[in-house]
Amino acid sequence: MQKIYQSMEDNKRYLDERLGTGKNFDVISRMIEMGGKKACIYFIDGFCKDDVMQKMLQYFIELKEEDMPSDAEAMAGKHMPYGEIDLADEWEQVLYAFFSGVFLLLVDGYEKIILIDARTYPARSVDEPDKDKVMRGSKDGFVETIVFNTALIRRRIRSDELRMEMLSAGKSSKTDIVVCYMGDRVDRKLLGLVKERIQRLQVDALTMNQESLAECLYKHKWYNPFPKFKYTERPDAAAAQILEGSVVVLVDNSPSAMILPTTVFDVLEEADDYYFPPITGTYLRMSRFLIAILTFFITPTFLLLMGHREWIPAGFDFIILKDAENIPLIWQFLLLELAIDGLRLAAVNTPNMLSTPLSVMAALVLGEFSVNSGWFNSEVMLYMAFVAIANYTQSNYELGYAFKFLRILTLILTSIFGLGGYIAGCLILVVSLVCNKTISGNSYLYPLFPLNIKKLSKRIFRMRLPGAQK
Repeated sequence: MQKIYQSMEDNKRYLDERLGTGKNFDVISRMIEMGGKKACIYFIDGFCKDDVMQKMLQYFIELKEEDMPSDAEAMAGKHMPYGEIDLADEWEQVLYAFFSGVFLLLVDGYEKIILIDARTYPARSVDEPDKDKVMRGSKDGFVETIVFNTALIRRRIRSDELRMEMLSAGKSSKTDIVVCYMGDRVDRKLLGLVKERIQRLQVDALTMNQESLAECLYKHKWYNPFPKFKYTERPDAAAAQILEGSVVVLVDNSPSAMILPTTVFDVLEEADDYYFPPITGTYLRMSRFLIAILTFFITPTFLLLMGHREWIPAGFDFIILKDAENIPLIWQFLLLELAIDGLRLAAVNTPNMLSTPLSVMAALVLGEFSVNSGWFNSEVMLYMAFVAIANYTQSNYELGYAFKFLRILTLILTSIFGLGGYIAGCLILVVSLVCNKTISGNSYLYPLFPLNIKKLSKRIFRMRLPGAQK
C-alpha cells in the first residue's frame, strides 16, 4: 500500500489530482493556518455536519503557536474538539474514509493525516415500513442509512454479546456491510462462511444493494425459485432473529436486513405471530401455511377435474363450468397469470392520486366485461382472483413468485399429460423444496426434513415465550 508523502504540499497535490478538486463542485478544499503551521482541510459538501465543522475550524484558527503539538498523535490526543478521530498514513485508507464522508485534516510537518468522523448522511425519517406492516407492535423501520439501522437494533438488544462487524465490498462502490450476531449464540461455522464469502467478493459494485450481495453469496442453483434469504424492514424482527442465533446482514443504502440462514419456515413467519397471544398467533401462522399451499394447488386441480369430470365427487357438481369455453382453460389461466402481473406492475408505477380510480376501472373492465364478452369463464376468474389476493397473505415476494412459476409449470403439464402431468408438477414442487439448501448447506425443510419433532412443533405452533409464567 502506498504511504502518504512527507511534505504537505505533495500530499495536497496528490489529493487534488485524485479527488478532482476544482472539477467536482462538492469536493471542498481550504487552506488555513493553525498555531503557526500551514494546514489544509478536505470534505464533501453534504456529508459533514455544518455546525460541528464550523466549531472545529474556529478552534483550529484560534490555536496558538505554543499550544501546537509537534506530531499528529499528540494533536489527536490532546487538541481535537471532537470524539471520533483516527489517523492514517496510507492513501487507500485515506481515500476510503474521505469518500465515506470523513473530514480530512493535513498539517505541515505531520507524518499522518487526521481523519475526523463528523459525517452525516441525507436520510428519511424512521417510519413504519409499507411492506412489513403489523396490526400491533412497533411502528419504526429500517432506513437507507446503515448507522441508523444498527442503532435501531442496539436499542432493542442491550447486551455486551451483540457484535456488529463492519466489512466492505465492491471495487468501485466500496459498499459498507455490517454483520450482526450474538457472540454466545451464533453458529461459528456459518458466521465464518458468511464473512469469508463477503471478504472474497470480486465485484465492481453492489449496484442493487442486498440483491447483488445475495447473488454473490449464493451462486448455485439459480434455477430454483424458492428464496434463499429472508428480508425484513422491521428492527424488532431482525433483533429477534439475532437473539435466536441467526446472522443478520445490513447493507448501506438498503432499508432491509438479510437474515441467515433461511428455511421455508423462516420465510413464512411474520412479526404479527408474536404480537398476539399464542392461540391467535398459531391460527395466523397455520392459516398462512394453508393459504400458501392452496395458491399452488387450486388452479391445476380445477384444470385436472375439468378434463376428468367423472372424478368430481357427488355434491360438488357446482364447480363444473356453467358456460361454454370460448378459449381453452389452459390459455385462460395463462392469460390471467400474465394479466395479474401486469396489474401489479401498473399499480406500482401509478401515481397515488390515480391508483384508486384506475384500480376500480381495472376491476370493472377486466372482471365483469371480460366474462360478459366471453374471453374468460366466471369460475376461472374466481380462482385466479383468490390466487392473486392470497399471494399477499405473506410478505415475501420471492416465495409468491416461486409458487407462481411452479403453478404455471404444473398447469402446462396437466394440460398436456393430464393426471401424469399433475403428479409430475407436484413432484417438481417437492423436489425443489427438498433439494434446496440454505447458505450453510443445511436442509431447506429443516426441522421437517430431517425430522425434529420438538423444533417442528415450535415452527408450526406459536409457543409461549421462554420465562412466561405458567
